[in-house]
Amino acid sequence: MARVAVVTGGSAGIGLATAEALARKGWSLAIVARDPERLNGAADLLRRYGGRVLTISADVADAATVDAAADQVERDLGPIAAWVNNAMSTVVAPADQITAAEYARVTATTYLSQVHGTLAALRHMKPRGRGAIIQVSSGLAIRAAPLQAAYCGAKFAVSGFTDALRSELIADRVAVSLSVVYLPAVNTPQFGWSRNHTGRQQVAPDPVFDPRLCADAIVHAIEHPSREVWVGRSTLMMTLAQSVAPSYADRKASEMRNVQLGEPISERIGNLDAPVPGPATIDGRATDRVVSTRTEFFTSRQRDAFLLAATGGVVALSALLPRLGRFRR
Repeated sequence: MARVAVVTGGSAGIGLATAEALARKGWSLAIVARDPERLNGAADLLRRYGGRVLTISADVADAATVDAAADQVERDLGPIAAWVNNAMSTVVAPADQITAAEYARVTATTYLSQVHGTLAALRHMKPRGRGAIIQVSSGLAIRAAPLQAAYCGAKFAVSGFTDALRSELIADRVAVSLSVVYLPAVNTPQFGWSRNHTGRQQVAPDPVFDPRLCADAIVHAIEHPSREVWVGRSTLMMTLAQSVAPSYADRKASEMRNVQLGEPISERIGNLDAPVPGPATIDGRATDRVVSTRTEFFTSRQRDAFLLAATGGVVALSALLPRLGRFRR
């Protein structure tokens, strides 16, 4: 029986790229999104690989709806082996020009959607003692950026929730993996869909990466669970800068304000409250600027191995130096 994966936000962008990568490997897929027409288009693409595809039109901000979706997947496709929390929304605007209702909606779609998905998946996975849950996050959950206050706040919350839950699973000896994948700027349709109050087109800052690289990192986290995965050199640099010199990182982030703003546009309502019509597509409009790499992601396992090797080298050198001193005398 084929393994079963659920991908929220699976009808376009990184979600569709992830579903396609899993379909290529023979997984059965449930893709969850709001727009039925785009879901059908995505399903047609995925069925070319010969596997089973279930489409579920749902707003993942609603906990009961997500629970019902999980139950439907278990009935129609079988036991859920992997759940990818990818759905999100944002408002592009200065923090004081985002309304309370907009903050609440971004929090519901970007943070609470991951809580709902995680708990729905865990309800089925925990009794079986196996499964993988992937939180699709962002480098902006490590180093926040201007014009993205609502989105950054929601993504920071995802990390706190996941760390708390992971510690509980460890204490309960539950072998369900929780991984957070931190993404860079990616060439997806989202940049043309977001609610935008700036009067300028949102531009993905360089370097811009292929959604398929992100999909490869997500699939790797499913098949080889790691606590964290960082995709792209920019995400790694943001992580290092925030850890070592946060004040410097603040100043560098301030430079991103104007970099994100392109040609003038009218006020855009975007997909915050309802989906924007459009085809099931993976790529956005920045294809000419995409970095051509499919291997540029780094896992916490690699980091830990490096730190262990570096620590061992320091210990060995510390033991050797006194001997060298005696030899010289």
